[in-house]
Amino acid sequence: MLKGLLSWRGRYRILHLTWFAFFLTFVAWFNFAPFATTIARELQLSPVQLKTLAICNLALTIPARIVIGMVLDKFGPRRTFSGLLMFALLPCLTTALSHSFDQLVWSRLLMGIVGAGFVVGIRMVSEWFPSKEIGIAEGIYGGWGNFGAAAAEFVLPMVALGTVFLSGGSSNWRLAITIVGIICALYSLVYLRLAQDTPEGVVYQRPKRHGSIEVTSVPSFYTMIAFNFGLLAAVGLMAWRLTQPGIAFLNQGQMLMIWAILAGLYGLQTYQAYQVNRELLRGQKIYTPAQRFQYRQIGLLNFAYVVSFGSELAVVSMLPAFFEHTFQLNHLTASMIAACYPFLNLFSRPSGGLISDRSGSRKWTLVAISLGIGISYLFASSVNSQWSLAFAIAITVIAAYFAQAGCGATFAIVPLIKKEIVGQISGSVGAYGNFGGLIYLTIFSLSNAKVLFESMGIAALICAGFCAFYLREPAILHSQSDREPKTLGRHKLG
Repeated sequence: MLKGLLSWRGRYRILHLTWFAFFLTFVAWFNFAPFATTIARELQLSPVQLKTLAICNLALTIPARIVIGMVLDKFGPRRTFSGLLMFALLPCLTTALSHSFDQLVWSRLLMGIVGAGFVVGIRMVSEWFPSKEIGIAEGIYGGWGNFGAAAAEFVLPMVALGTVFLSGGSSNWRLAITIVGIICALYSLVYLRLAQDTPEGVVYQRPKRHGSIEVTSVPSFYTMIAFNFGLLAAVGLMAWRLTQPGIAFLNQGQMLMIWAILAGLYGLQTYQAYQVNRELLRGQKIYTPAQRFQYRQIGLLNFAYVVSFGSELAVVSMLPAFFEHTFQLNHLTASMIAACYPFLNLFSRPSGGLISDRSGSRKWTLVAISLGIGISYLFASSVNSQWSLAFAIAITVIAAYFAQAGCGATFAIVPLIKKEIVGQISGSVGAYGNFGGLIYLTIFSLSNAKVLFESMGIAALICAGFCAFYLREPAILHSQSDREPKTLGRHKLG
């Protein structure tokens, strides 16, 4: 597997095309964080408004990952990813043209849709790589793609400073963000032309029914309904946050209207789930052991992604300003130091997948890494201005490694649950990653960095306990995860 990464043939070509597509969506999604303090000064935003924009950046990613998961299962990852990259141009332009807090809110809400691109590549990679390599392949895709957040932190401030002569001597953040959108749109055409959904001779498997996950037991149906409620409740929480003093983007009436719409959407979603699974619920359909899976296992992976990717989202969004204010650093220096957190995605996320592939137990790999996430964040909660900068950076790097390795270990399991609905499962797990980021950033907006790190650490320790007791090995979850014709096709082309 690792030797083939230098190749531009077969499955490796698809892997490289896809991780770079994901990379660009992350550059776009995180193009605001490096300029947060600069934009705040220029547009006279309050600290509360700045924290709120970080939350808005995540909000629509939650429902978008669910919807995009369904879209890609039906239309395939090539067309879905290309369309999403083209769409990225719109929020980049609206952000660059914003001159007020209200305009930025709408721009960052739209940008949250771009952040849903991750789930598309999960399905694409799972089509091209066998299960014995799925952990490292998904880890490389996710890790190298997530590096886009580091690129945004490191490169975009330099682009802005290098073009100050075009903006009258001030940081040209508007041009830097615009350039990102243009590159995304151009690459969407490249991806549409060069990528393909499956190897030659392999049929792209679509779910028989659309609109919801087809579960295989009655308890799984009600578990799914409960998790669906959690995602919409997170969006409702964001709406409430936008009514608070110092923000007042929404009034109480508008908030209640949004809650009513969310309740209606939940009702529609529940009805669609019932329609897809009604034969099961009426006792008219029984699944064979090979077809069955427990939705509870998806729920545990949802939780694992909350404490890994959810915490990563929160930290990446607040870390530049945290270093700038805690250690009295200039903006560029703080952004470059903060970039060390997402930079580690190049190595840490693939390592989590590789360990999962090689350890012999994907379950205990995830448990051990979740413990590491919890412990490292509890240590990070004690960082303050009295610490040496070097030690603070070291703690940040350790926490980054475990959080990102946790992402790799989680998605080393996700594609092995049920092949036909990998997009929808990835959408659910990915959405809960954003759910975690939204919850954590809400906690941060109401408190401080110490409370944020403590919350993330405690949640990770609880997750490790749940996974230790209730998570099952994916070989038990789905005994036919490698269908013979597809495996032969992959080896032939790879």
